[in-house]
Amino acid sequence: MPAPRDAASDPVSTAGSQEPPRWDLSDLYASLTDPAIERDLQSLDARASTFADRWKTRVAALTAAELAETLDQYQDIDEGLGRLGSFAQLSFSAHTSDPACGRFAQDMNERLTAISAHLLFFTLELNRIEDVAMAALTADPALSAWQPFLRDLRVFQPYQLSDDVEQVLMEKSVTGRNAWNRLFDETMAELTVTLDGETKPLGDAFNRMSDPDRAKRREAAAEISRVLGANSRVLAMITNVLAKDKAISDTLRGYPRPGSYRNRSNMVEDEVVDALVAAVDADYGRLAHRYYALKAKWLGLEKLEHWDRNAPLPGADERQIPWSRAKDIVRSAYTAFDPRLGALVNRFMTNPWIDAAAVPGKSSGAFAHPTVPSAHPYILMNYHGRVRDVMTLAHELGHGAHQILAARQGYFQSGTPLTLAETASVFGEMLTFQSLLDAETDPARRRLMLAAKVEDMLNTVVRQIAFYQFETRVHDERRKGEISKERLGEIWREIQERSLGPIFDFTPDYDLYWSYIPHFVHSPFYVYAYAFGDCLVNALYGVFRGGLPGFQDKYVAMLEAGGTKRHKELLAPFGLDAGDPAFWRKGLDVISGFIDDLARDSEEPNPS
Repeated sequence: MPAPRDAASDPVSTAGSQEPPRWDLSDLYASLTDPAIERDLQSLDARASTFADRWKTRVAALTAAELAETLDQYQDIDEGLGRLGSFAQLSFSAHTSDPACGRFAQDMNERLTAISAHLLFFTLELNRIEDVAMAALTADPALSAWQPFLRDLRVFQPYQLSDDVEQVLMEKSVTGRNAWNRLFDETMAELTVTLDGETKPLGDAFNRMSDPDRAKRREAAAEISRVLGANSRVLAMITNVLAKDKAISDTLRGYPRPGSYRNRSNMVEDEVVDALVAAVDADYGRLAHRYYALKAKWLGLEKLEHWDRNAPLPGADERQIPWSRAKDIVRSAYTAFDPRLGALVNRFMTNPWIDAAAVPGKSSGAFAHPTVPSAHPYILMNYHGRVRDVMTLAHELGHGAHQILAARQGYFQSGTPLTLAETASVFGEMLTFQSLLDAETDPARRRLMLAAKVEDMLNTVVRQIAFYQFETRVHDERRKGEISKERLGEIWREIQERSLGPIFDFTPDYDLYWSYIPHFVHSPFYVYAYAFGDCLVNALYGVFRGGLPGFQDKYVAMLEAGGTKRHKELLAPFGLDAGDPAFWRKGLDVISGFIDDLARDSEEPNPS
């Protein structure tokens, strides 16, 4: 990368360009060297220090009106920190292998942590207010707007430590978990493979795992295994250190099990997550095992290797979809459902808010970052022109639209728990898929599209729950001692065999594939949220197709609520309850029904 300026404002495509764009971060800051960054850091540091001097040790004595005033001040300062943090994170994500961006992100993390230390007392003192006193405060109209924030804050009350310990944990994070996260990101961004005699990014090998040529898939898989194997020592160390770091923190706070913090952050009960995991695990046979047995038959194989899992089916047309066409497909699907959502996704497409170009040195995968309500979200993805990439665009734009709608709740209350954060994204995928399916008149192509959708749903539900089970076993086992890379591979293979079924012949090199998944590093126990969202959306989409009056208005209102309501309140207008064990069966039945449709053609050599 030439100059640090480009980390903020790479050349961007126009709205009608055929080329995937790079984003422009100048709505946050002009560049890594923007003088406004230093001015804002100094201003926020002074404001945070003044806030602490004024309110520290006084929080419990505040009236409702005074507490509302302090919450407004606290949110305003924290949003300023969030803007700086977002800029650093996004710059690093787009240029992960660039040393200047890495140093900037680390420096920013250290300085923001130091400023946040001034503010740490505030939420700790809020949680020390007795329940009766807090109930009286939140009953006052002056504080009513802050009731959801205070309600959710008190979920963590039993696990709160002393001020001194909390401050040490915060300040040490820059050389602890955050530093290991950075090491993982930079390690992965620098990994390259050799394909067709050329050196290419690791992501190109994963992309080739969907190639119709089995020999090319095998070659790509071998290169992935070679590169992961060469780096397995450091990747296993990162996993062990972070799992131990989490165990120490969880033990200090008294969380009953490794996933408990995530569940509380998601405002979902442990029992609801357990019910989801149990339901999916019990259905591995009728979902993944059954589908992949059909796929092996269609491919003419007695056994599938791991590099066959994402292979296109015979007859599948992997025509390249230009970026401009992808935008039209997704925009039309959202607009047909509700013009309000269509207008929101169009804002991303006509502004430089998406980084979609697949270039070396960039973070793999995809995400939508909400930044702060005073700005707007940004989307990162790597567009290769496949149907799957169009679905990724639809997915991330669902997040983006959700984040814009929820921003009206303010910085602290706009964030949606992960269990519902995937709702708008997966629903957007379903809208896009259904629009493509409805427009297709050829029966053979419709079956191929349906098979591709089933595979995406299995990746979202079965694969993510298997990931969750892998994490659970790793974190449980790490409490007994360090886990060797060989043992990590054994756990991985056992879970994959159980979830994907006996049709797969997992070769030993697949034992390394746990090591590239960033969620295990950045967001432990995040992954079940994908399955939660997919099953929820299947049920929600069924309500929509059933013709519930006012569905679109109810749906938009749900997204606008952000984090102010829990899942029971949000789903009640649709007649759904995630606490009901039968709820998950409804979502899984949709996937099984799609497989039933495909199985009717199982006597043919392929679904086309």
